[in-house]
Amino acid sequence: TDIVVLVVAAAYSIKEQTVEAINHAKAAGVPIIVAINKIDKPDADPARVKNELLQHELVVEEMGGDVLSVEVSARERINLDKLVEAILLQAELLDLKANPNRPAEGVIIEAKLERGRGPVATVLIQRGTLRVGDIFVAGSEWGRVRALVNDRGEMVETAGPSVPVEVIGLSGTPEAGDMLHVVDSDARAREIAEHRQRLKREKERAGRARSTIEQMMTRIQEGEAARLPVIIKSDVHGSLEAIVSSLQKLSTDEVKVEVLHAGVGGINESDVTLARATNAVIIGFNVRANPQAREMARRDNVSIKYYSIIYNVIDDIKAALSGLLSPVERERILGYAEVREVFNITKVGKVAGCMVTEGLVRRGARVRLLRDDKVIHDGTLKSLRRFKDEVREVKEGYECGMAFENYSDIQVGDRIECYEVEEVAREL
Repeated sequence: TDIVVLVVAAAYSIKEQTVEAINHAKAAGVPIIVAINKIDKPDADPARVKNELLQHELVVEEMGGDVLSVEVSARERINLDKLVEAILLQAELLDLKANPNRPAEGVIIEAKLERGRGPVATVLIQRGTLRVGDIFVAGSEWGRVRALVNDRGEMVETAGPSVPVEVIGLSGTPEAGDMLHVVDSDARAREIAEHRQRLKREKERAGRARSTIEQMMTRIQEGEAARLPVIIKSDVHGSLEAIVSSLQKLSTDEVKVEVLHAGVGGINESDVTLARATNAVIIGFNVRANPQAREMARRDNVSIKYYSIIYNVIDDIKAALSGLLSPVERERILGYAEVREVFNITKVGKVAGCMVTEGLVRRGARVRLLRDDKVIHDGTLKSLRRFKDEVREVKEGYECGMAFENYSDIQVGDRIECYEVEEVAREL
């Protein structure tokens, strides 16, 4: 997506589907042009629409913002030229250009199986020119263009950049969002498609990772994310506002809940599409997903979690966020030993003959060498021996020999502090 044109009716207030479209546009991170439609109606009030857009952080230029807005009437064809000018201006600022003189590339908008025509895909050409007879790959399917149909239902021979067309001649039905690429031969197209189909089957067999809260915790702990994106759907506005407000209060400087979209009503395909694009978890409060959304979520491995008690939503998200916090390191002193003698051992170096005076010392633990109650070395215990035998630990009241990792400045009278570093989970 390069530019989003948000169409809002001037005669009505901002509707739920408009809020949904705004959230999708924000998630895409592209410029938005607001087209305020139906200004020919007697009850049209563009100023009210602009004010309501402020609630969704869309500030039009007339109000000091950077969002372009155009008042139009599609029915009476009022200001449509100004809308085109606004799109062209934004495209010029973004330096949006495409070379028509190259093999075509495009994106599948939708695909379906039609009786009499077979698999049909609606494609938006992004680069190059698509021609009848071209061989192409679309996702895990391939084909040869038998016919092109434009947005007016007319048969055409070619389709250039920014032109939407229906493509007939596919071997199967690709998925929305798949890329279409023209290739040079049937053999090459078949090879690429078969390879992608094989990878797809392998992923399905392996059980592709779902966008669950637990795996999102793993991604954040690995530094791949710094937020917990969620989409919330509820049965009533009151519950929705309470959930959103409660979840936002859980955020800290380190981790935060990002509500990408919140709305009233059942979970639909649009919610699943947004969740798939942003790796979000869908939370349904006293609502359910429709059959199409359930199937899409299953196919795209999007997690939908259902709740009927607000506290359960908050507890689950709080537990997830707590798990995302980096653990704190805490020292635990194991014991102390006093150096009674220092030996020089060939091929080993200096070994301290010690008496454990308190607690215990353990091989592999961290150690500090104290001289006149000052720390002069902090490192690792390389060797711990009782007589000639290597031992795991030595307790208070027993003698032992100790050697440090990469350190040998040991003197009689020094004290050795043995300790471990533990990672302690934090809570919000």
